[in-house]
Amino acid sequence: MMLKIKRVPTLVSNFQKEEAEETLARGAGCGRNCLRYCCLPGSKLPLYASKNLRKGKSVADETKEPPVDFLESLLLGEWEDRQQKGLFRYDVTACETKVIPGEYGFIAQLNEGRHLKKRPTEFRVDKVLQPFDGSKFNFTKVGQEELLFQFEASEDNDVQFFPNAPIDAEKSPSVVAINVSPIEYGHVLLIPKVLECLPQRIDRDSLLLALHMAAEAANPYFRLGYNSLGAFATINHLHFQAYYLAVPFPIEKAPTRKITFADAGVKISEMLNYPVRGLVFEGGNTLEDLANVVSGSCVCLQENNIPYNVLIADSAKRIFLLPQCYAEKQALGEVSSELLDTQVNPAVWEISGHMVLKRKEDYEGATEANAWRLLAEVSLSEARFQEVTALIFEAIDCSVEENKNVTEGSPEKPDVAPQPMEEIDALNTHATMVPV
Repeated sequence: MMLKIKRVPTLVSNFQKEEAEETLARGAGCGRNCLRYCCLPGSKLPLYASKNLRKGKSVADETKEPPVDFLESLLLGEWEDRQQKGLFRYDVTACETKVIPGEYGFIAQLNEGRHLKKRPTEFRVDKVLQPFDGSKFNFTKVGQEELLFQFEASEDNDVQFFPNAPIDAEKSPSVVAINVSPIEYGHVLLIPKVLECLPQRIDRDSLLLALHMAAEAANPYFRLGYNSLGAFATINHLHFQAYYLAVPFPIEKAPTRKITFADAGVKISEMLNYPVRGLVFEGGNTLEDLANVVSGSCVCLQENNIPYNVLIADSAKRIFLLPQCYAEKQALGEVSSELLDTQVNPAVWEISGHMVLKRKEDYEGATEANAWRLLAEVSLSEARFQEVTALIFEAIDCSVEENKNVTEGSPEKPDVAPQPMEEIDALNTHATMVPV
């Protein structure tokens, strides 16, 4: 049986429309200054080449602060430029934000603008892997003014920047673009090999690119997230999301229990005392080692048709892998009408503890218990989670160690201490979003 739910996906580009795309005028461009061959010839975009951490350095070695936070300055400078040009559908910095009192400090944001900028569609939730469909919206249709810069790993360990680099269609660059319906300051999309039109599925190279960006940013408050199809990805064109938020995410505070070590010293743990069950990956001899183990786990979930979300935290030092079943429950009518009425789609940010709420009544009445109740519906059961974990371990050729009952303490805290509760009303200002 093919499961479907009525979906209302968020617009991520100003060229994403309800109606079918108009026929392009061949040879003269389409008039949208898009990323397809009709408009690409002669196009240029800044190129940022990060340090290449594939080999020779461990993730733990990358703890020294860079002399200049150039990537952060570039990303935020370009993002603010697009904001001044009016390319966003609403002013996200005007959205109310607060930390909900409680042990974990869930973050609530009232984002009514997102609720008003959506379009209805039918979305399959029973198939994680679906072929790319060029007739539907994809990122080659965005206007080039929505792009910020090209991003890649350099050939050596030196950062390189080219302010006016050609967009090489043969090379199919990876690009960073704005999300025109942002949920936070600096909300961007990382689109690997954009012109190859890859469907929404993780492989080693795409994950490694995302890890490079997180490591290069070197800011614990800059996280990248990924949603698979069936786990609230709304565009079937490979992409990650990222933004700044200068408070710890609740998921980052959850205690963990070590399960085992995978190849090259990558530690795998499971989260404890958190509403969504998930695995945590950290360590490894190199960033590539970490990418190999995590991407292998993601491929296993994809091939077994298990929806999932990924959070890249702590400057690529920790990766959370979160299989989920909310959309399936929703399609089967197993989610309460009370939860459905909130219209909250629990994707990676919500699961991590940043609750994007669309109704003022939900925002004003937000409690940790309410957040916990919603996220508990996202999680696999304990029995199913153990089955999925066993599938992953078989796929990555990993065995469970005998000392599984040893519980570790909470993960290391961010370098920058979180703000006191009484100061959280200033959370949606530039100064507190991006620590300096």
